[in-house]
Amino acid sequence: MFYTRKGDDGKSSLFGSGNRVSKDDVRFEALGDLDELNSFLGVCRALIEDDNNVMALTKDVQECLFIAQAEVAGSEKSLNSKHTKRLEDSIEKIEVKIKLPKAFVISGETKLSALFDYARAMSRRTERSVVKVSKVINICKETLMYLNRLSSFLYIVARYFANRGSAKEDSPTYE
Repeated sequence: MFYTRKGDDGKSSLFGSGNRVSKDDVRFEALGDLDELNSFLGVCRALIEDDNNVMALTKDVQECLFIAQAEVAGSEKSLNSKHTKRLEDSIEKIEVKIKLPKAFVISGETKLSALFDYARAMSRRTERSVVKVSKVINICKETLMYLNRLSSFLYIVARYFANRGSAKEDSPTYE
């Protein structure tokens, strides 16, 4: 049987804990945000047709998000400096291949750039959720650093797909 009925009362348990916690606890909100972002990055990765490098980098991010989820859920697993360094190296490798805009851009010039922009916005919400959790339980500094860097990675990937598609990204006119 795939369902357990244990959460029917609006409570669930976290990793290694017999304690039942309300499903509106900040930890479950952060776990949901991490899961949503990870799932959405799966959509992005599935739509990349001809760039195995970005596909692999995106899958690596997904793996790291599972580690962050484990930590938020109470596991002793956490991200470390090698994860953040790998993400920073990825940003730098992509950044040299593209021309970065000098101002904000209006998302949506290519399908993949729009999807990665959306993932970037989701990553910022996810980071805020995990920061809230860090006020309740200990979240390692590297996990917070990684999540902060993740929005930069997703921004660079969005610009990469816009540049690769020869799209001209417009800045808002504020008119």
